[in-house]
Amino acid sequence: MLDIKLIRENPQLVKDRIKKREMDLSSVIDEILVIDEQRREAMGKTEAMKAEQNAASKQVPIIKKDGGDVAPLMAKMKELSQAIKDADIKVNELSEKQNELLIGLPNLPDDDVKAGGKDENEPVFYFKEQPKFDFEIKNHVDLCESLGLIDYGRGAKISGSGSWLYRGWGSRLEWALLNFFIDEHIKDSFEFILPPHMLNYECGYVAGQFPKFSEEVYLIKNPTTSDVKFMLPTAETALVNVHRDEILTKAELPRKYIAYTPCYRREAGSYRSEERGMIRGHQFNKVEMVQYTTIEGSDIAFDELVKKAETLVQKLGLHYRLCKLAAGDCSYSMAKTYDIEVWIPSMGIYKEVSSASNSRDYQARRGNMKYRDDDKKLQFCHTLNASGLATSRVIPAIVEQYQNADGSVTVPEVLRPYLGIDIIKAE
Repeated sequence: MLDIKLIRENPQLVKDRIKKREMDLSSVIDEILVIDEQRREAMGKTEAMKAEQNAASKQVPIIKKDGGDVAPLMAKMKELSQAIKDADIKVNELSEKQNELLIGLPNLPDDDVKAGGKDENEPVFYFKEQPKFDFEIKNHVDLCESLGLIDYGRGAKISGSGSWLYRGWGSRLEWALLNFFIDEHIKDSFEFILPPHMLNYECGYVAGQFPKFSEEVYLIKNPTTSDVKFMLPTAETALVNVHRDEILTKAELPRKYIAYTPCYRREAGSYRSEERGMIRGHQFNKVEMVQYTTIEGSDIAFDELVKKAETLVQKLGLHYRLCKLAAGDCSYSMAKTYDIEVWIPSMGIYKEVSSASNSRDYQARRGNMKYRDDDKKLQFCHTLNASGLATSRVIPAIVEQYQNADGSVTVPEVLRPYLGIDIIKAE
């Protein structure tokens, strides 16, 4: 959520920043300002009436003591009481309307984030050269099926399209990746968390997914109560709620968390040819990093998360590129995002395996997450997240970039201690 004080003091800046996302919400900003003025005026009148009511109530015992008639004063106080109730209702209505408009606003892109959409994304770094092959390469779907790693047909049979079933060395490769990621994060002093997969509405609201993107999640309704939860689309949704409605000390920051979870996402529409196999699905595994920081520590944490995600891909020996996203391609809650994209040789394209993002204080304002600064003043925390990593595109990249002429796949060196083999061959 954006700071109403910022909107009030510099509405043009807010309008211009949002336009970088290829969105024009100028009329919404203007409406917020009109409501804010009405709300503050109504609050001023209410406070004045309450002060008058308090002053009148103090006069009652004095008048009674002097033997005077308090009836006129009591009648006035009754009128004031009703007027105050009516005014409070109006203030609440205006506050609710203002809040409804505020929560619909996206985060403001940072100054250095380019305006525009996906076409304006900027590759800023490449790791290794694109792998070259002296044989006709196979795509990851054929490789995974021929090696018995993935059973796409039976996965779809038991769960529908966009699902797959790990088997044998495929299951072990997936588990090796997850353990490798977790071990690397623990070495860097991240606390390992296994959160619930079913979350309450507040979690989606704080993360910025609700109410605007509520249709993108799987809802779980309790048939015997009115309780409704949703399956987490990413562990970030849980982790950015760990300190909801809490006040931390500055000494406690940064707080660094990782979580392993499956991620559950509704995927609308048909699958394009470049999204077959494991590239896009309703459920996939991911290790997520989240940090809570001070204002001053925010950019340091962002650089750390980007570097950590990159290091994982580098240790796997995969060719990738680092992209700085334009404002229109950043998610609604984020002020800045860098994507780590691996090369999929058979497709001739790069696919994202990690997004590192900084929401600044956008999520913290929604979740009332604060810390007490050195001067004892309360500040909103900054929250950041990055995938570390998502496996559903790492495995296609591994099997394609490490494939051999005989149809086998060489195991990346860092995964060999987990798997106990150097090459995966057809059995």
